[in-house]
Amino acid sequence: MKLLIRILFFIILAALGTGYFFIWKSDPALGHRIIGFAVLALTFVLMPLFLIHRYKGRSIREFRLFQDGSAQKNAENQ
Repeated sequence: MKLLIRILFFIILAALGTGYFFIWKSDPALGHRIIGFAVLALTFVLMPLFLIHRYKGRSIREFRLFQDGSAQKNAENQ
């Protein structure tokens, strides 16, 4: 999984560089399209894979802001 994430990261980084190269040298419309697809891949493919890999086996309760539910009590009193 770690190798897959690194490979995807470098592919997306290369796509971003290619997009900026196309904007700078020849066709801005194609460059913007390449950058857009790279950002979409970064957001909807790479980030979820990274989060799944990083937080596998951990409890979601560790990351809660209020452990005892005090935010709910305060909301009811207002």
